[in-house]
Amino acid sequence: MGSFAQRLKKFFGIQHVVSESLFEELTDLLVEGDFGAAGAYKTVETLRSLCKKEKITQAEGVRQSLVKLLEEQLVLSPRPASLEESTGALQVILLLGVNGVGKTTTAAKLAARYQGQQRKPVLAAADTFRAAAIDQLKIHGERLGVRVVAHKHGGDPAAVIYDAIEAARSGGVDLIIADTAGRMHTKSALVEELKKIDRVVEAKAEGSRYVKWLVLDATTGRNALVQAATFHQAVALDGIILTKYDSSAKGGVVFSLAEELKVPVLYLCTGEQYPDIHPFDPHHYVLEFAGLA
Repeated sequence: MGSFAQRLKKFFGIQHVVSESLFEELTDLLVEGDFGAAGAYKTVETLRSLCKKEKITQAEGVRQSLVKLLEEQLVLSPRPASLEESTGALQVILLLGVNGVGKTTTAAKLAARYQGQQRKPVLAAADTFRAAAIDQLKIHGERLGVRVVAHKHGGDPAAVIYDAIEAARSGGVDLIIADTAGRMHTKSALVEELKKIDRVVEAKAEGSRYVKWLVLDATTGRNALVQAATFHQAVALDGIILTKYDSSAKGGVVFSLAEELKVPVLYLCTGEQYPDIHPFDPHHYVLEFAGLA
């Protein structure tokens, strides 16, 4: 997001007083930052009214008001209770997403993170479509010292998670992280298969805390919102993890996810190493987006 943040910083740096052109150019800039036309227009209209009400005449005051407004958008979206601390009961995380977003690596990062908090995770290799995904998860399991429940290539993904829950309940495990196959949000048959997995897991996980987290590539811009909307309609998402969050990610889609879908971003992934996953901080994110961090 660095390059876009620099553009926004430069924009406010050359603006001095509040004018109609400032708001018009800011709208265009937010659209370029993956905000979306409707979201950018709505945000700037609210910002314009706020500045008028508070008699703001300097551009820096507009930026500070924008920061406040954007943070409110993120904070007001529902924030689920954290899984960072064990409740004693079994918790099940189902990771979803399209091909290539980094679900398998993200599953390993989550396992490593929760291990560091004295949790006892199990990884479920429910991406049975790709043999390489099963092997990759097993390698992560060996490195982390985490058990991996897996079936043969081409097996039933729901059965893998079913067995993982059975193993967890008999083995003192308090957290299951299930990796699933990448499925294009445009393929209805694959989305229907996902609904089946969800039904099986929900029934088997009764009495546990079961959540569905979507993994999105932060560099895909507005397409990430389309993906999220399709998955959310299919299985009711509980949260989002953004991967590949680097200088090429513009960042505006996060506000659309909060405003339009009411699905909160939970983690940002910034690299390939296990520690490169960080809880989402709305305040810091907005400051960074506005070029103030």
